[in-house]
Amino acid sequence: MDITCGIIGLPNVGKSTLFNALTASEADVQNYPFCTIDPNVSVVPVPDDRLGKLAKIYNPKQVTPTILEFFDIAGLVKGASKGEGLGNQFLHHIRNVTALLHVVRCFEDSNVTHVEGAVDPRGDIETIETELILKDLETVERRTEASAKKAKSGDRKLKEEVVFYERLRDHLSEGKSARYFKYGTHEKQLIDELSLLTSKPVMYIANVDEEEYVRGNGKINTIREVAEREGARVVPICTKLEAEVAQLPPDEQKVFLEDIGIRESGLNKVIREAYSLLDLITFFTGNPNELRAWSIKRGSTAYEAAGRIHSDFQRGFIRAEIYKTGDLLREGSEAAVKEKGRVLVQGKEYVVQDGDVILFRFNV
Repeated sequence: MDITCGIIGLPNVGKSTLFNALTASEADVQNYPFCTIDPNVSVVPVPDDRLGKLAKIYNPKQVTPTILEFFDIAGLVKGASKGEGLGNQFLHHIRNVTALLHVVRCFEDSNVTHVEGAVDPRGDIETIETELILKDLETVERRTEASAKKAKSGDRKLKEEVVFYERLRDHLSEGKSARYFKYGTHEKQLIDELSLLTSKPVMYIANVDEEEYVRGNGKINTIREVAEREGARVVPICTKLEAEVAQLPPDEQKVFLEDIGIRESGLNKVIREAYSLLDLITFFTGNPNELRAWSIKRGSTAYEAAGRIHSDFQRGFIRAEIYKTGDLLREGSEAAVKEKGRVLVQGKEYVVQDGDVILFRFNV
């Protein structure tokens, strides 16, 4: 399960610049709306210092990190849910991502126009959220109509579905996102089938200028107030600075950031928060051919982790031999960990922990 993050926001807030910062790519950045019509897509490795340390133990031919996929989606404007500014096309792109990174402009720059005429983080957030809710409302209304026609047959299950859709429709009509809609376990499939835009987890990226990146910015506090009310996350970042840093050689990037008082790159911040947002953990598999990192949902079992690698591993699952990363780094080899009796032998129901190195035994 690879993470897919859609970068959204109004035009000219720094979405494509953020994309460049995160992927060191050359997405087109222009001072006018809709320069990004088809979503730019890039896959970047998830940095994890444990991978490099484990590589010294396994000495594999290949080291493969887990990945994070970014979609740079063109700017949305008021009326996007009704097709304004190619809105329908852009909203379709949003439907296909796992999480939303909502870039909000917090910087003043007379050379970069704001589509609404003034920098207003709270208003910008409301504009985007409203358009997403309106599109979801349209989706739910269509489904309610279709189910109501089928329910005329008298089928009890179909009647219950209509009641569910009507309740969801009323919730959205009040201007509330689907992620805050309460539903029962038995109704989860119904809401999942809708693929609602506002059911996706969201993280706000507060885009500030370089000086404010270090000392802070009052507009960031406005975003934090909104995020706190929603239970969302906020990551302050200077996309322009990060895009410049991304062009430097890796060994120079850290030195440059430290010189201006920044301890961690924007890429690391976004990835760490995206992991937390989606409740993901990392486990590893290692042998002389390949050391590889894998992302799975927190709470996943060894059986599910086996299926993440290959269906044969899951189908013929016998057991999982678990090495803790800390034990391997301390002892220096699998053999030494075994000698200390620190290897866990577990069955299908074992809940995988972040940092587990797993050897799957299977027979097909």
